[in-house]
Amino acid sequence: MPTNLVTDVPELPEVETTRRGIEPWLLERRIDDVVVRDARLRWPVPDHLAERLAGTTLQSIDRRAKYILGRNHRGCLIVHLGMSGSLRVLTRDEAPSCHDHVDLVLDGGVVIRYRDPRRFGCMLWTDDDPMTHRLLRDLGPEPLDKAFDGDYLYRSSRGRRAAVKAFIMDSRVVVGVGNIYASEALSMAGIHPLRAAGRVSRARYEGLVRAIRDTLQRSIDLGGTTLRDFVNPRGEPGYFEQTLRVYGRAGKPCRDCATPLRQVVVGQRSTFYCPACQR
Repeated sequence: MPTNLVTDVPELPEVETTRRGIEPWLLERRIDDVVVRDARLRWPVPDHLAERLAGTTLQSIDRRAKYILGRNHRGCLIVHLGMSGSLRVLTRDEAPSCHDHVDLVLDGGVVIRYRDPRRFGCMLWTDDDPMTHRLLRDLGPEPLDKAFDGDYLYRSSRGRRAAVKAFIMDSRVVVGVGNIYASEALSMAGIHPLRAAGRVSRARYEGLVRAIRDTLQRSIDLGGTTLRDFVNPRGEPGYFEQTLRVYGRAGKPCRDCATPLRQVVVGQRSTFYCPACQR
């Protein structure tokens, strides 16, 4: 029986978990219909979405940054989960709620349902190469790709006065390093989140790249982070929260030195760090 995919504030590992969860149900399955109940997302659902998708199959389900890309012979579906969105795998007779905005109705009685209480996400279409779309064309490298390395971060950071945490969360520098994972990676690398990006050495950036990759990959392997209601395709929560080093642990002892962890605000985002281990 299909199970739900629920995310609260999805970051890259949660989006990748969602992509992997819907892929077996959606890939190479005929889309019989597209039901749009409310097109008023961050950007309106295009009127021609059903025309582009109905009667076709998707040959690939990919991810670029926090966008899920479903390609058919006509173009590409672009989905972003926003702050509260989810893609749920349900049976066709499951009644929609007021926050269920779009259904992809598949052959065999399965529905991929887009839910978004805050409506900050999107479900768009392009007839062209999605990498040229305005939402994707200026994005930085993927953090798990070879193009992302210490030398790249070092060169990109020269002259930057912004805090290093804000720097690595800039999607034009590198995609997918959201708030939780930036705090965790900086902790692992021993770098203070308020240190100016331009004052971090090449060697320390090499360590930070390793920490970012390790943090994201471990979270993907553990099914993401559940801070509220994220569950994977089997209905299980993401277990990465249980391994968090600093995020959400202000006042608690550092796992390495037992110093009480601190909380500050960087770029209007809560940031957690150890004042003894991170410099």
